Amino acid sequence: MGGRQVLAARQLLTETLDGELPEHERLSAARSVVAELGSPDRLLELIAELASGEGDPYGCARLSYRHVLGFDKLLLIDDGPRHMLRAHLWHPGRGAIGKEDVHNHRSPLASSVVRGRLSMELYAPRGDARHDARGGARSDARGADTNDDGIDGGIEADRYRESLADGSADWLLEPTGPARLRLTQVAQYAAGSTYALPAHTLHRAWCDTAEPTVTLFLETGNGRRRHTDVFTAAGPHPGTVPKVPLDVDDYLSELDALAELLRSS
Repeated sequence: MGGRQVLAARQLLTETLDGELPEHERLSAARSVVAELGSPDRLLELIAELASGEGDPYGCARLSYRHVLGFDKLLLIDDGPRHMLRAHLWHPGRGAIGKEDVHNHRSPLASSVVRGRLSMELYAPRGDARHDARGGARSDARGADTNDDGIDGGIEADRYRESLADGSADWLLEPTGPARLRLTQVAQYAAGSTYALPAHTLHRAWCDTAEPTVTLFLETGNGRRRHTDVFTAAGPHPGTVPKVPLDVDDYLSELDALAELLRSS
């Protein structure tokens, strides 16, 4: 289903990432995929094709929404539990509930910064030495300014267990008590840089420029975790946070606007 660019992207995902891969190989392969698909010209062609109605606009609109962390999350290709390729449009200064949350993911991920700049902090629970062996980012040094030499400090936070509500896409947040996190790495990713993270890696990211930032984001792997961990220092969270999907017209309009933004870059 889809035009030439959609079919080519699906083929690249399948050929590179299908099958059982050790985690480090999957992260490396996923990073190479987002680097290739996230080149500005190729991503523009893919976005423009999808904005014309190719692909699965109805299915992708149902899983696209404005995220509480301050960015628009637009699903481009949905390969079921194996691969989900998204465009993230980060808006400077936007963010409501959870804009300072530290969190992890259900699947390993890789991302390419297409336009703008993203800042990121990595964390580990205080005293968790496993982070050094299992939780570090795999990043492309081009355009990325990183510091991971054992940073002092950290934050006091409330910990939540996040899951999806049955019968809806809402987030459910169950408080599990106080925690202290250790800051382990600070990085900035400029346009052209990539990174990859194991699913359990605690992090937070934000757009730190006055202009919008565009990233290409890939979740991959067959074994999705049933919940994620969320740590907040910004005060109590409500038990349920609505996730409102875009309708098809809004989804296609957002893709068209994203294509125009990439053309002007």
